[in-house]
Amino acid sequence: MDKLNINQWAVEDRPREKMMQKGAEALSDAELLAILIGSGNTEESAVSLMQRVLTNSGNDLNQLGKWEIQDYSRFKGLGPAKSLTIMAALELGKRRKQQEHTERTTIHWSKDIYEIFHPILCDLPQEEFWVLLMNHAARVINKVRISRGGIDQTTADVRSILREALLQRATQIALIHNHPSGNPQPSMEDQKLTQFVQKGAQTMNIRLTDHVIITDGKYYSFIDEGIL
Repeated sequence: MDKLNINQWAVEDRPREKMMQKGAEALSDAELLAILIGSGNTEESAVSLMQRVLTNSGNDLNQLGKWEIQDYSRFKGLGPAKSLTIMAALELGKRRKQQEHTERTTIHWSKDIYEIFHPILCDLPQEEFWVLLMNHAARVINKVRISRGGIDQTTADVRSILREALLQRATQIALIHNHPSGNPQPSMEDQKLTQFVQKGAQTMNIRLTDHVIITDGKYYSFIDEGIL
């Protein structure tokens, strides 16, 4: 039995035609994903296949965005090409969300920092450490990744953070990193690094406004908890 291509479906069941007639918002997640892969397998249509994929990801596109090729390959009909197409589409969605926050966003609360960095850090399997650079009015100048795979409390680490602030004329900074474990509570190392950066920043008349630890759906703010 051959694959049933989308073009062979009844008109009312074709997601492409449905999208043209009613708009993308009328389609389910499974129908949108079916358009990406074009065909299913010998037993099920592309929509049915993607419904099953979504069920296995808890019907959560954020969770699906964490999948790798080997996760998709568990499903008949999803080879590397189709898997990469889905992964690319989900990555574009994440980047679009990132661009909603312009480079001149003003930071008022820890949640503002979380909303900027959650799309960047929420899906990562490894730890990344970033610094958010701001001017005197707390408007964002830039965001810079300092390290990937964790950071320790060495003088070089603190120097790298403060060097970025000096180069880009930032008068305020915030520290951000993720905990892939899902637990946003700071470790002793996180607390020590925060203290080292705060002391170093004070000598250069730079204010450390916060240190935010991000997980997928939760965050910990040093300023909110009264540590800074």
